[in-house]
Amino acid sequence: MATLAYDQLPADGLLQGENPLANYQHGNNDEMLSVSSDGVFARPGTEDLIRQLAGMTVGQLHDLQLSVNAEIRRSDITFTVHDGGENVHQPWPLDAIPRIIAANEWQNIENGLIQRLKALNCFIADIYDQQEIVIDGIVPNYLISAPWKFLTHCIGVKPAYNTWAHINGCDLVRDASGTYRVLADNLGMHSGVSYLLENRRIMKKIAPEFFAAGNVASVDHYTTDLKLMLQALSPNNTANIAVLTPGISNSAYFEHAYLAREMGVLLVEGRDLVVSDRDGFVYADTIDGPTRVDVIYRRVEDDLLDPECFNPHSTMGVNGLMQAWAENRVGMANAPGTGVADNKVICSYVPDMIKYYLNESPLLPNVDTYRCSDDHGLAFVLDHMQDLVVKPASESGGHGLLIGPDSTLEERKHFYRLINDMPRNYIAQPIVQLSTCPTVTGMGLAARHVDLRPYVLQGETASVTTGGLTRVALQQGSLNVNASQGGGSKDTWVVTC
Repeated sequence: MATLAYDQLPADGLLQGENPLANYQHGNNDEMLSVSSDGVFARPGTEDLIRQLAGMTVGQLHDLQLSVNAEIRRSDITFTVHDGGENVHQPWPLDAIPRIIAANEWQNIENGLIQRLKALNCFIADIYDQQEIVIDGIVPNYLISAPWKFLTHCIGVKPAYNTWAHINGCDLVRDASGTYRVLADNLGMHSGVSYLLENRRIMKKIAPEFFAAGNVASVDHYTTDLKLMLQALSPNNTANIAVLTPGISNSAYFEHAYLAREMGVLLVEGRDLVVSDRDGFVYADTIDGPTRVDVIYRRVEDDLLDPECFNPHSTMGVNGLMQAWAENRVGMANAPGTGVADNKVICSYVPDMIKYYLNESPLLPNVDTYRCSDDHGLAFVLDHMQDLVVKPASESGGHGLLIGPDSTLEERKHFYRLINDMPRNYIAQPIVQLSTCPTVTGMGLAARHVDLRPYVLQGETASVTTGGLTRVALQQGSLNVNASQGGGSKDTWVVTC
């Protein structure tokens, strides 16, 4: 049965008096229950939540979900979708049942995420300097050309700690074997962390009894860690920080404003900033007059960042900003030029980068990936398109994909032509049967597929959010977790067992 929209949950129904878990149809790859030849068992860390759910009725479960929905609307927590050329603000979809990860399991994931971002930073620093990884034949030369967001203005620049990518929202999936695998890195538009934090606030307010055992790790440290990381990028003794947003029409504006407010820093648009002709530093126009800005947390794309260097028609950037950054008059996160490592083809090379730069084995494997730039990969993808997910290198948010098993013959023919015209721009991956998690539906709890997006910070030191943003496909059988395409979210618990 398809999931009902959250605001359509019935006030009562056939199963209102039953235990929500009584009719839960879990699979073999469930986040709450583990299936073996000996039976079905609670996964480590889930026991307390299972007891809480076992003491509820389906009617109480629906009431809980409706309370969560009401708090989201009261708090005006929204995300933006584009519909018919207009921006439509919709309430953020939060499912009332959390996703749980045992603390010892999480530690391995955290170590792997830190290792991964360290290798990506080595790669970006290398390609804007000696390009040894290209010379040694590990990464092909075409991936560091202009169409792949390689910025010649960044050659020779040495940012603080030689760190370019300060923040990565890394998409993970847990496959049928129980292995966590990396699906994608998000170094550019790494949105979602504000929802992670708000999900926890709402759940603690609406369902404090879920937290009674006291073994759920806090997520509250993220904005403190983010601010400390940004402060460390300042080229001066002061650290006046500004979040640079494209503006209120941007789909992630809620997050930009949220993070600025939580860190107690400026929220600015390009028109609010100027690079001084007098001293070359960056200043913000505030109600108190010009205020020097030492660090910019930018949420504006590279090609819109500085009209003097890139798109001359950009109204979102600041004239002279690239020169101010290159001359160490302002810090920026993520640094300009980071986008060269933010595509799905580069993602497939990260395990090789870890071995090359760190001389270590990857702690987190990638999802198997076929590169259409390789003759063997191209032939395999064209012959097995109906069984694969085909992805353009630089798209995000679930756009521009071909889901092979759900595609028509005409759609596959269209992608056949696209891939043949520009094979370097496409990769393909097998269908990963994402793990499932109990999720509120109109008839109680049902298994729905989930992924996980933790956020990794790297500056002078590295840190990772506790857990991450769990995204859930709300429709039965769907693997699409993107909120803009009908997905939702869950609070993610890291639990000490």
